[in-house]
Amino acid sequence: MVDDYNRVIDYIRISITDRCNLRCIYCMPKEGMEFIPHENILTYEEIIRLCKCFASLGVSKVKLTGGEPLVRKNLPYLVKEIKSIPGIENVTLTTNGILLAEQIEDLAKAGIDAVNVSLDTLDPDQFQQLTRFPKLNQVLEGIKKTLKYTNVALKINCVPLREDYKENNILSMVSLAKDQKLHVRFIEVMPIGLGKDLKGFTEEDIKAIIEKEYGTLTPYKAPLGNGPCHYYSLDGFQGKIGFISAVSHQFCDSCNRVRLTSEGYLKNCLQYSNGTDLKSLMRHGIGDEELIGTILEAISHKPKEHHFKEIMNRGKESDNLSDIQKDISQITGEELESRRMSQIGG
Repeated sequence: MVDDYNRVIDYIRISITDRCNLRCIYCMPKEGMEFIPHENILTYEEIIRLCKCFASLGVSKVKLTGGEPLVRKNLPYLVKEIKSIPGIENVTLTTNGILLAEQIEDLAKAGIDAVNVSLDTLDPDQFQQLTRFPKLNQVLEGIKKTLKYTNVALKINCVPLREDYKENNILSMVSLAKDQKLHVRFIEVMPIGLGKDLKGFTEEDIKAIIEKEYGTLTPYKAPLGNGPCHYYSLDGFQGKIGFISAVSHQFCDSCNRVRLTSEGYLKNCLQYSNGTDLKSLMRHGIGDEELIGTILEAISHKPKEHHFKEIMNRGKESDNLSDIQKDISQITGEELESRRMSQIGG
């Protein structure tokens, strides 16, 4: 499947719930959450049907996200069903790791190919400050148990926020990849929802901190996943160090992914709020052939690029972020995304 800018779309990220058992400061408020009613969430059968449609169009990689996907019951069943679809080669999962220790065995048996654990610090106090829950030990136990399954690739996703982070926190995260077969990836904070008010480290900042302690980061060219992360090797390390810097190192020209929200909206780009309501079409009896045609039509409108960097640069000159977003909307002709990441699907 190719969009209007000749980008091959072979990867879909599917949010299966907007619910979560943490309240990370860049994703959710501490209280007052209103979650989507269960009847408005895609059923597993609807997700499987859509995966079959996407597979028929050339999508071979599926990432299951949330919210926190492990809070939804019977996830191994969904993994197994998606893995059995002809054309689907890779099914992966992004999780906060709280429930990973108790579910990784069943997930591995179901055929999960990789697990990404979102973990921003190894300091218990800072973990509680960032997530609002004292559950670091559960996450570390989940990582430990996942490492026992050599057929499941393991990556740690870290979003270092400048307000809370110090050099030793970055170095402690990097050290996870030294003696263990896992990769540590530093992800730039996205100016969406609560994240728009936070500042993170730049990729260059982090590289300088790492190289000062561990030596030269050598670019690693072999593919290690489905997305845009670029990796580096460090002498003496079993794992790699990766960077996903969607704002400062824009990779829209090679974007190979679309997103499906838990409510069934197909989104072409994280920045824009518009989407195609596939759930309503299915619940009103649309056939597979017409559904596939609708997907193709939607993807033909995938935008050329996002404008996160422009918003952030202009934000340095003005405190009125809402006016800046309105200006960008007028330029692009698209309404910008304002919901929290758990509603969009991370």
